Amino acid sequence: MTSGEQGPGGTGGFERVNPPDLSPPTGFSHAVRATPGTIVFLAGQTALDGTGRIVGDGVVEQFERALSNLLTAAGAAGAGPGDLAKLTVYAVDVADYRSNAAAIGQVWKRLVGGDYPAMAVIGATRLWDEAALVEIEGFAVVR
Repeated sequence: MTSGEQGPGGTGGFERVNPPDLSPPTGFSHAVRATPGTIVFLAGQTALDGTGRIVGDGVVEQFERALSNLLTAAGAAGAGPGDLAKLTVYAVDVADYRSNAAAIGQVWKRLVGGDYPAMAVIGATRLWDEAALVEIEGFAVVR
């Protein structure tokens, strides 16, 4: 996709910009341009359950819970999955995250759909919750 094109399902004021001179994005967009709206900043979410315990035995299960928690917080602020503009995933073990990328991608598609915000995965020595394998934070734009 070239700069200035709108991606599939790109209604609601997002333009996913993926210049042809950059490597083709897989599971992210190089840039996302949003029309005016309200920015919702989303705090880092881990795989905490309602009692404050980390749940999920592996990175895929924890990613699913962390993403679900992020979507719950976004929804409470009036933002849906299609409003996500930028996310950062912090992973304790990036090699493990990469080796499970296909399964993580399936979780993403089931919970969010086929469009991707601008994203980054960053390796972290440890997260606030010692049992957490991933944490997801970012922002959404509600129009």
